[in-house]
Amino acid sequence: MDHEHRLVMPRPRLVIAGTHSGVGKTTVTLALMAALKARGLVVQPFKAGPDFIDPGHHQLVTGRSSRNLDGWMLNEAVNRSIFSQASADADLSIIEGMMGLFDGSSPIHEQGSTAELAKQLHAPVLLVIDGSAMARSAAAMAAGYARFDPGLSVQGVVFNRVRSEGHYRLLREAVEAETGLAVVGYRRPDASVTIPDRHLGLRTAIEAGSCDLYDRLAQSAAETIDLDRVAAIARSAGEWFEEDPVSPPAAEPRDTVRVGVAYDGAFCFYYQDNLELLAAAGAEIVQFSPLHDAALPDADLLYLGGGYPELYGEALAANVSMRAAVKAFSDRGGVIYAECGGLMYLTQAIRDGDGHRYEMVGVFPAEAVMRTSGMTLGYRTVETIRPSLLGPAGTSLRGHEFHYSLLEPKGELAYACVLADAAGKPVGQDGVMVRNTLALYSHQHFRSRPEVVVNLLQSVRQEKAARQA
Repeated sequence: MDHEHRLVMPRPRLVIAGTHSGVGKTTVTLALMAALKARGLVVQPFKAGPDFIDPGHHQLVTGRSSRNLDGWMLNEAVNRSIFSQASADADLSIIEGMMGLFDGSSPIHEQGSTAELAKQLHAPVLLVIDGSAMARSAAAMAAGYARFDPGLSVQGVVFNRVRSEGHYRLLREAVEAETGLAVVGYRRPDASVTIPDRHLGLRTAIEAGSCDLYDRLAQSAAETIDLDRVAAIARSAGEWFEEDPVSPPAAEPRDTVRVGVAYDGAFCFYYQDNLELLAAAGAEIVQFSPLHDAALPDADLLYLGGGYPELYGEALAANVSMRAAVKAFSDRGGVIYAECGGLMYLTQAIRDGDGHRYEMVGVFPAEAVMRTSGMTLGYRTVETIRPSLLGPAGTSLRGHEFHYSLLEPKGELAYACVLADAAGKPVGQDGVMVRNTLALYSHQHFRSRPEVVVNLLQSVRQEKAARQA
């Protein structure tokens, strides 16, 4: 289908990018989303990169599921397809970047960067600069970012952590005198509208709980940011050529598979597309809480996502009936798929940085030990070396790792996968497996290889058939 027949109405869209990590782009993004929504606009949120925390805040602010887009885990066609489908009924889309604008999976090319994604979406960029300790130097910084890649459309600047109107005027005059960028406003430093950090990033939306924070962010943005100019930059993106949907492989109609998804303060890291691919392949999603529920729901498959189980070690350990139920489910051959925090929960115990030991489910003969320093971080290609829930040997998909804990074996562990980093360098094993339980430290984006969703549900159907035979 050619572009002439796919031309649709303009899709206002805007990428919010930082000069580097820590400039406050998430706070600026949430403030703009909240302020534009307060004006009555339907705002569709997106997040560049492999992040679970920011999308949770996006959803609370906008009332719409935030989608992850990624230039390394996903290809351009998939990114454009996800954007096209999610933004169809929105007035304006905001894509929050990751790290610095040009930071990605390599120091010498753009793959995995916010800049690459902005070009894939033909979206203008609003650059967030920390203006707290500069004046005319802001012009040099803005000019450098705007001119570094001629294929990128950096259209405007917003300053963060600027204490006074007078300081902002100096910054604005400097940038406007030396560049053609629109300076749309600033945000003052304000501890009352700052989301606290912790070792993996901001506190999660499920912990934030209250919408008062977002209301204050909206008010602060309306006071010091020209929202009309922000919306105008988003509208400058122009027409959007509708994409043919990139759908998962068609599965034969079968009985519905009930998937119990662990969701609470300890387990809340899930890509929205993963859950929707499961539903499209014949899954019925039912949520449960390993923290608070006494028993498992009626489920054929348990999906234990990532999160912060180490922060809830005492409560998870105290829920003895849930731990026993999960162990019994695995022991009888029930299908369990787990990632990162879910893997930690399935070990014998979690040991935190203070030396406390909390009993966990005990499916795997190992303990998850929190390190006081150092982390495992990076994009990962996962390839199966034996048949597993993900498919036959040789099945590969893309994801990422981000964790401070390590597995300390207390017996023999059988691994189903090998890992490579973004450059293709081998970086060890993953995918601990016993019976029909598979747990990985790496988080997978199922849109990188949608067939694994069909394979996962087929494993459940085969297990059920074997039990009934």
